[in-house]
Amino acid sequence: MTIEQNSIFIPYLDGELHLRQIKPVDADMSKPPIFMLHGAMSNGRVFYSDSGKGLGCFLAKSGFVVYVLDTYGRGLSTPKLRRGSTPGQGQVIRDQLPLIHHYILSLHPHNSQVHWCGHSWGGVLMASAISRYPLFQESVASLVTFGTKRSIKIKSWKKWLMVDIGWNKLAPLIAWSHGYLAAARWRIGMDNESRSSLAQSIDWVRGEWIDHDDGFDYGKAAINTAKQGKWPKAWFIAGLGDEVLGHPQDVLRMIKECQFYDVRYTLLSKAEGYRHDYGHGDMLTHTDATGDHFEEVKLWYEQIEVSQFLGAST
Repeated sequence: MTIEQNSIFIPYLDGELHLRQIKPVDADMSKPPIFMLHGAMSNGRVFYSDSGKGLGCFLAKSGFVVYVLDTYGRGLSTPKLRRGSTPGQGQVIRDQLPLIHHYILSLHPHNSQVHWCGHSWGGVLMASAISRYPLFQESVASLVTFGTKRSIKIKSWKKWLMVDIGWNKLAPLIAWSHGYLAAARWRIGMDNESRSSLAQSIDWVRGEWIDHDDGFDYGKAAINTAKQGKWPKAWFIAGLGDEVLGHPQDVLRMIKECQFYDVRYTLLSKAEGYRHDYGHGDMLTHTDATGDHFEEVKLWYEQIEVSQFLGAST
């Protein structure tokens, strides 16, 4: 199926948010679209490429309309992060996700729901927004995450080196010297982070799930969302080769913390029948992923469509 890609720029603060639309040439705009969010030190390119690679392009070739966001200062969003850039992860949860969600729905007037899909920390921000806003509890059709953990509790020398030393101590020093975390320049990530996002994510990974700006308790909200039966259908995907940033044990711990009830968990490993013991990044970027678990993701969305159609016709 032939696809087309368009870059949409949406005014936000002192610049614009970049939203990549990837869809079949003759797209069916009546079906729920898929909205994708990258993680920390990353951007939307983890989901797509100009040449048609990545999960976003794969799903578009399968008939879905996909939207991929570059959060403020990342990817093609403007302005780029610089000394003095203040927006943190709270602005993504409270401002950017609602803005983009509403915009996507405006392009699909016959739809009231959007599928959400997050990689790594993007999944945490999405879960935070869902737990906080009743709007999302009603209008998010499903939540799929790759390598998403809210906290890191596993213990290993790699975790000590990458998180305890690298993320918690060295990264703040780099951010202090540049005025932001120049992750791309130091080759420790695809894209940069603001000092506030860095500090806030450090606190969440090792502490409580509370908004730094207004004190909102996402941990309690997640439990309340579960008690009210308001979590969307969810699928958490982990990789056996993801030894630190999305360790399977920490992924399972987030499922338990949020008390998801209609949830699926998949471990991408050779033992489970997959081609590789996928790691944190290559679960989305490996050339074999297309013929491996991407097929399952496509089937997941197709099955939801069928169930929604059957539900609407009864």
